[in-house]
Amino acid sequence: MSTAAVRPSVAPVPRMLLAQTRAQLLNYLRIPAFTLTSLLLPIMFFTFFGLPQAHNRLPNGQSVGPYLLASFAAYCVSSVMVYNFGIGVATRRGMKQDLLERATPLPPAVSLAANVLVAILFALGCTLALFAFAIVVGGVRVSPGTGLSIVARALLGSVPLIALGMAIGYSSGPNAAPAIANLIYLPMSFASGLFIPVQFLPSLFQKIAPVLPTYHYAQLTWDALGQASESLGTAALALAGWTVVLLVVAVRVYQLDQRRKFS
Repeated sequence: MSTAAVRPSVAPVPRMLLAQTRAQLLNYLRIPAFTLTSLLLPIMFFTFFGLPQAHNRLPNGQSVGPYLLASFAAYCVSSVMVYNFGIGVATRRGMKQDLLERATPLPPAVSLAANVLVAILFALGCTLALFAFAIVVGGVRVSPGTGLSIVARALLGSVPLIALGMAIGYSSGPNAAPAIANLIYLPMSFASGLFIPVQFLPSLFQKIAPVLPTYHYAQLTWDALGQASESLGTAALALAGWTVVLLVVAVRVYQLDQRRKFS
């Protein structure tokens, strides 16, 4: 009779990814403060910065409302990637959940991919809530095709912001991550023209803006309205460059964190 050990069966990767995504999503949904903050904070900023200007006109004669809606859609998605995803990674590290997962057959890459998928779902929900508020309360009018284009561009262009969130999450603890995210992301968003159009910012910010990833990211959504100040190709190329830079940083800090814990 053979005494060879029977290797336990492991679920296929797609099934593990689906189960982990569902578990992470339920975990967040069970924390109302987290969910409501994700949905309401962009709406609150739009109320302060967008509603008072929604029916004004840009120098080219076009309405400010759709322009600001596209700006805050970019803010909505990118803030989820930096805050919810990035700080969420730091929080799970602080709770030693990554150590617990290493004791299971769950591959680290599947856990990370599930976190990204949950962030994308939250970003989509946040953006749809923002659109509903802007249309119903603010009277902003965009065609369905344009609205879908703005949402799709905001989601597709968020890869460098995911990398930024990952870099923050793996380089800082749960207490420091929110402060670091605020110090990096909020000034970057303001200087990129997400709250106030770039042409209305002080000259210093107008010079800084083209260097920032959030500026080129916002260009994708503005381009859906024909109001971008640079070509789609230029914005895409700049975002690709920032994606490479931020992914290199994110992977490096991830490797250092794993080496400290498991080497």
